[in-house]
This record gives sequence, C-alpha cells and structure tokens, in this order.
Amino acid sequence: MDCLQPSNHTVHSDLKGEGIFWHVQVGDKTANNAVFTFRNPPGNGPKLEDHIAFEWKKMDAWFEEDEGVFVYARDPYKRVDVLPSSRRIKVVVDGITVADAKRPWLLFETGLPIRYYIPSHDARMDLLVPSDTVTSCPYKGEANHYSIKIGDKLHKDLAWYYRYPTLACSKIQELLGFLNEKVDIYEDDKLLPRPKTPWS
Repeated sequence: MDCLQPSNHTVHSDLKGEGIFWHVQVGDKTANNAVFTFRNPPGNGPKLEDHIAFEWKKMDAWFEEDEGVFVYARDPYKRVDVLPSSRRIKVVVDGITVADAKRPWLLFETGLPIRYYIPSHDARMDLLVPSDTVTSCPYKGEANHYSIKIGDKLHKDLAWYYRYPTLACSKIQELLGFLNEKVDIYEDDKLLPRPKTPWS
C-alpha cells in the first residue's frame, strides 16, 4: 500500500457501490487510477472493500510465479495441448490451395475448434502478405498475422504464427495457423464445416 497514492477519481456501480481509485507510484513512474476497490454495495452486492484490483493494461507486466502472463490471467480449468498428426490438412481460399500438409500439428484448446498448424514449406508463402496485426493469448503468446492475397482480393488476417510461443505451446513455433472460420479446411480430402465462434 506504500506504493499507492489516493486519487480523486470515483465511479458508481449499481451492483458494487462506490468505486474509489489510487495511483500507483514506483520511483519516478506513475500509473494513474490503476488500482480500485468498491465499497457500500447496495443490498446483497459483493463485499469488496477489503480487496483491491489492478487495471491490467496499466501494469508493465504480470506474472504467475516466474512466468509472464499475457492479456489476462489463465484459467486453471482450461487446457491447451499440441499434438503431431498424420492427417492431411489442406487450406483453400477462393478455390486456391494455400497450404497442403501431411504432417501438421493440431492444437486443442478448451472451448475452441481444433487449430491446424502447418510448416511454412507446406504453404504458398507467395500468397501470404505480412500484416501489422499482432494479437496476444495468455496460453500461447504473441502472434503475428498474415493476410492472404488471391488475385486482386486481400483477405485480412486469415493466418498467423507465433515467433516466441509460451513454453507449453513451443511445438507451434513459426508454424502457420489458419482461421477455420473463414477458410475452407479439408481433412483427408473431406471439407470440414466452418465453426461458429466470436471470430466467424
């Protein structure tokens, strides 16, 4: 608490009551309104006045033990497994085969469709255009994206790769993943249905 300085900023929540804030001051660096709590909840609202919360994006880094955590805290009930496969996986966009692999890696993540990761030598890298998009996942790490150009049409951010994945997902390092929701994926020559997810 010696690193926290009171702030005049407040908010109101019908569920949690009055929100009060602190600045975080460490040396000559300040994170404004980065810590908060709620007090005086109405009715049966949660009793939070003895707890404080930190604004995730206002902190320099988060750790679970000595391992960095990205985006948000990992769910202990969620699994991510990466397994080698002998399934033949073909990725098609606008009728053009973009990738065709006989030894892909399959990533299984709780609550999400299987993601197929393919070595770059099994992909048409001439059709992949580097994108400025970078996304982060607490389970896999930071991903750089590719768009796919077929003729004059650019399909934005349909593929990605992890340059430095987390240790748990190190097997997918530098492999290409494709957005099942927006490309045609054939598994052993059978077209798979496109899954319905927030990325559809």
